[in-house]
Amino acid sequence: MSSLSLAVRDSSTMLRRNLLHARRYPSLTLNLLLTPIVLLLLFVYLFGDVMSAGIGGGGADRSAYIAYLVPGLLLMTVGSTTIGTAVSVAGDMTEGIVARFRAMPIHRGSVIIGHVAGSVLQSVVSVVLVGAVAVTIGFRSTDATVLEWVAALGLVTLFALALTWIAVGMGMVSPNAEAASNNAMPLIFLPLISSAFVPVGSMPGWFQPIAEYQPFTPAIETLRGLLLGSEIGRNGWLAVTWCLALTVLGYLWSRSLFDREAK
Repeated sequence: MSSLSLAVRDSSTMLRRNLLHARRYPSLTLNLLLTPIVLLLLFVYLFGDVMSAGIGGGGADRSAYIAYLVPGLLLMTVGSTTIGTAVSVAGDMTEGIVARFRAMPIHRGSVIIGHVAGSVLQSVVSVVLVGAVAVTIGFRSTDATVLEWVAALGLVTLFALALTWIAVGMGMVSPNAEAASNNAMPLIFLPLISSAFVPVGSMPGWFQPIAEYQPFTPAIETLRGLLLGSEIGRNGWLAVTWCLALTVLGYLWSRSLFDREAK
């Protein structure tokens, strides 16, 4: 069997293992998924009228703010889901599972690849579920073409891949699962200081560059442009650049840590 075939076979086995773990122990996944859903319902039904008026939608109609809010919550869902990856990786590294896998005749990187593939798949499924809730409460994207929907899905997948590799590295440097959960909290915190909930222009002047150029804001604005027809501008290439940079950084970091543990 060729090296590529071996890598594909063993990575598929590890992917199946991680998906089975997620099915048997759904509490962590559900808790992480509930965070963006609760925020969605909270902001829409408690602050929706005021926020809609603030962005020019009219105080009696929440629909403008629902449309504004949902793209940010979808990407926040990705960040929330990848926290579970950090916890899972930390568990494998500290409980001796990886050491046993290394003693078996399997492809060296299949353990990590299985975590990454499983996390990206769970992120996409979680985004679909949160999107379904958003549609139920009034979100509509009637102007988006099929190509724009495909591009939006591609962006979500690329963003999930980038954050997953960072989460894998966070899991590897953590001494236990609890520490991994704490180390990965910026993946939920960063959307709170982006354009997910309010426009960057409404923030204090000194804070606007921080919110504008962090990874979440360009991705959120690009997703808004694809789904709602707003101006994308430079946010498109900024989002892709952030995704590619974080993917490469996370991969190199995770691989270095994994190889160091193997020595």
